[in-house]
Amino acid sequence: MEQRPEHTVRSYSEELRRLREMIARMGGLAERQVADATNALVRRDADLATEVVGRDAEIDALEQDIESFCIRLLALRQPVGQDLRLVIAALKISHGIERIGDYARNAAKRAIVVAQQPALGSLNGFLRMALLVQQNLKGAIDALVHHDAARADEVWAADQPVDEVYNGIFREMLTFMMEDPRNITAATHLLFIAKNLERIGDHATNIAETVHYAVRGENLAGERPKADVSASAVVRPQS
Repeated sequence: MEQRPEHTVRSYSEELRRLREMIARMGGLAERQVADATNALVRRDADLATEVVGRDAEIDALEQDIESFCIRLLALRQPVGQDLRLVIAALKISHGIERIGDYARNAAKRAIVVAQQPALGSLNGFLRMALLVQQNLKGAIDALVHHDAARADEVWAADQPVDEVYNGIFREMLTFMMEDPRNITAATHLLFIAKNLERIGDHATNIAETVHYAVRGENLAGERPKADVSASAVVRPQS
């Protein structure tokens, strides 16, 4: 964990602390959205899914609050060095969390449709995938709050298991569709939900990359480990 700079103006330090708390709150709301959207899917709970859709406005409002707060800090405090990187990172991260909220909302909308279709498989892969992306999101936000570049690096390198679960779901849904055309509607919505979760995982690792830069002032070297092979998948109809 890196050492945070101390400021002679106490109110300035309090403002930076408040900024980190606002990001943490926004991240916590997004984590809850991901968890509830997935639980609504697995439990076939359309009421919970509807709640998730309605709660997205709170995340959007927080993003606007953070943007206004950052602009005020830039104008009045004129931060430099590490403080400037924190403010810019907060702007980028709040946008990333807002996108995560959008993906969770989209997953919840599709969960409502899936609840009206015949059950298709156990959906345990969705629970596993949601847990992984929630852990990565929490880790990335904690890294920002605690000024911990090492923790951010761990999250940045942890996306591959998410992709592996996604690949398994992708193949499973294709199999269901080939076995019985009546499965196509539910399986298609489930594929989109799985892709939403995979994109949430990508945004979590993007946030971690931003945190690394905010703390250390340098970009991470190399390519992020990935294992999503769905784009190159070949579908072969059963004979």
